[in-house]
Amino acid sequence: MNRRAFLFASLAASTALGAAKAAAGVKVIYIGGEDCPPCHRWASAYKAKWLASPEFRQVTWIEIDSPRFREAYQARFWPGDLEPILDQIPRKSGAPRFLIVRNGRIVSNHFGISKWETTLADLKTLLE
Repeated sequence: MNRRAFLFASLAASTALGAAKAAAGVKVIYIGGEDCPPCHRWASAYKAKWLASPEFRQVTWIEIDSPRFREAYQARFWPGDLEPILDQIPRKSGAPRFLIVRNGRIVSNHFGISKWETTLADLKTLLE
């Protein structure tokens, strides 16, 4: 994982600490690449609104953002505690991908910009 992504994940995790108790064990993981045009489109269209949302404050947000999208599913970009999550992904392709993980298990797995709204709907249902 590059330093920027690690730093962002750390900041997001610390921001979410209070609310995370209410949604214990819920993580939202974004998988993308710095060379991924759909990932850039998602970020420009949705990321700011997501970061300002009440749902964001209730989860741990993690970005796996490798220099090349083709490398995003390589274990070297996934911190050790996330490797079991990587192992659960059945098809390691798709851009951008959004995972919702609860208590170490993937409960929602979508990829593509058009699936972001589906991911949010899944998350809202889980947080109710």
